[in-house]
Amino acid sequence: MDREQLAEFLRHRREALRPEDVGLSRGPRRRTPGLRREEVAQLAGISTDYLNRLEQARGPQPSTQVLGALARALRLGTDERDHLFRLAGHPAPERGAGSTHVAPALLRILDRLADTPAQVVSELGETLAQTAPAKALLGDMETREGLERFTVYRWFADPASRDVYVADDHPEHERVFVAELRAASARAGERSRAAEVVRALLGTSPEFAERWAELEVAAKHPRTKRFAHPELGELTLDCQTLLDTDTGQRLLVFTAFPGTPDAEKLELLAVIGTQSFAAG
Repeated sequence: MDREQLAEFLRHRREALRPEDVGLSRGPRRRTPGLRREEVAQLAGISTDYLNRLEQARGPQPSTQVLGALARALRLGTDERDHLFRLAGHPAPERGAGSTHVAPALLRILDRLADTPAQVVSELGETLAQTAPAKALLGDMETREGLERFTVYRWFADPASRDVYVADDHPEHERVFVAELRAASARAGERSRAAEVVRALLGTSPEFAERWAELEVAAKHPRTKRFAHPELGELTLDCQTLLDTDTGQRLLVFTAFPGTPDAEKLELLAVIGTQSFAAG
């Protein structure tokens, strides 16, 4: 780990960003060039004190999870992300399909959807980035670790996670999640994270094992989804998908038909999401 160069790199990339580059308001009294430390810390989900120590070359070696969060917060390209990992004493993560690094261009799109439920998921089904309304609708997945970042893993390991969907639709969602996992694990191979999810669930969930034995691979998510929100009740939303062909990552955007009760609930959800994000 090269603490001095890591500190310099973090400071330089932070000062090179403008608030509007990451979806923040500049404000009338800003004098600091680039982003403030507390802004980067909030975006990365770490403490300001920890980031301050890293920038002063006196912090401990950051984990790969922290480095990935910092790479997203600082909107690093793939080469810059790899450089960050190497400075911190870690090998560069994998590239291409299966990568969990969200491209800056995709994050810029997500920034402009701040009032809309939207999230980026990996080719293997791992939640990588969310807007505040998406967290209010689906739960905060960015703070989860390990296999719990995969929707299909939570579905079987934590059945309460299914409550975000209307109960009548659970069989269809379950069938699709398992079929997607089968396709992802076949593409990525036995050493992939998707294969790790399969092994973990086969070892702990008879329900998953029964569904896995059905060998289904062609199931598709419905474009219209029904959600059950604890405060707003049932919402019926359309799901649009933008595919990044370089990484296989998908940007999911949830919208409602204008003028409907669902659209009104979606506006309230944006407020709830902003409040819960600020509270966190």
